[in-house]
Amino acid sequence: MTKGKNNKVTKKIEQIVILISCLAIMVVAAVERDGKVWGHSLNEEPADTAAAASGAAVDTMRTLADGTVVVNTTNLAKDVSGFGGPVPLEIYIKDGKISKVEALKNSETPDFFNQAKALLTRWNGKTVEEAQQMKVDGVSGATFSSRGIIGNMERGLQFAAKNSKKPSILDKLDLSAKTIVGLVVVLLAAIIPLFYHNKRWRIIQLSLNVIVLGLWCGTFLSWSLFVNFMSNGINVWVSLIPIIMLITAFIYPLFGKKQYYCTNICPFGSLQVLAGKTTHKHWKMGPKTVKRLTLFRRILFAVLMILMLTGVWSAWMDYELFTAFIFNSASIVVIILAVVFVLLSVFVPRPYCRFVCPTGTMFKML
Repeated sequence: MTKGKNNKVTKKIEQIVILISCLAIMVVAAVERDGKVWGHSLNEEPADTAAAASGAAVDTMRTLADGTVVVNTTNLAKDVSGFGGPVPLEIYIKDGKISKVEALKNSETPDFFNQAKALLTRWNGKTVEEAQQMKVDGVSGATFSSRGIIGNMERGLQFAAKNSKKPSILDKLDLSAKTIVGLVVVLLAAIIPLFYHNKRWRIIQLSLNVIVLGLWCGTFLSWSLFVNFMSNGINVWVSLIPIIMLITAFIYPLFGKKQYYCTNICPFGSLQVLAGKTTHKHWKMGPKTVKRLTLFRRILFAVLMILMLTGVWSAWMDYELFTAFIFNSASIVVIILAVVFVLLSVFVPRPYCRFVCPTGTMFKML
């Protein structure tokens, strides 16, 4: 009995050490890639905006020679983030109406942000009061960048209207239908499998994971998300869905629920499981083949970690197959590979999860 208890304690300590090690790797990766941790720049020179990078002070409001008032949201919306961090804007107001909106330097993924930039003209020609009353929807496929732009506009317009009222919790929360439905789905996946096991319900849950969390919300855990959060911090009010995912991925294993996220929530893992249920004719893989593929996954993971930590190539994070769900902006290579692995999963149970996935490999370590 004593040995059994000692073994359990030892395993718990090992899990905690591995978890801390994973967090340390993310910190190093964030510093290597973005030069900051949890929103705090480690560089001596400020780099939030182009003006700051050149050594100039950031004026929240300034007036141009022609009378145009320019509102800079750098300091107004420090807690409003896109996918990669703050998304500061400059709002140009002339004769009481918005003439244009320009995006300042940010850390967003260019492909996603270029799509979201279509929003910048939505407020043109509107008075500040009219603009504040507008309900602007985000660009499909660039949800987080869109949210950052819209949030910065809201703060800038509040300042321009001399509204000193601080945003309430309801103002900070994303109460869109997409977020509410996504939150319900991820909560169902995080709670129900703990107490209720039913094949029919599992198929329903897996389908919801794919349709709602994957295709509609475009929300999933990935190394890119981990490093972005570690670099810029987490805006709790707009990141409730990924936060619940993080709890199931990192906290649940400490209480014996191994790979809970991969098994019950991950949209791409769910899609592979559903594809595998379309036939009963699965390829038989010998122990040696499985062993070699498992070794390949470990070697691949080690190589990717070295590339990321040394700063040689951290862009591999953008090529994890989860991004195929955001097909409007995903790389064609990622989409093709995702389709290949889904087709392969008809005959081989969850091939990407078992033999490739860098994110899943870290969860296996826990």
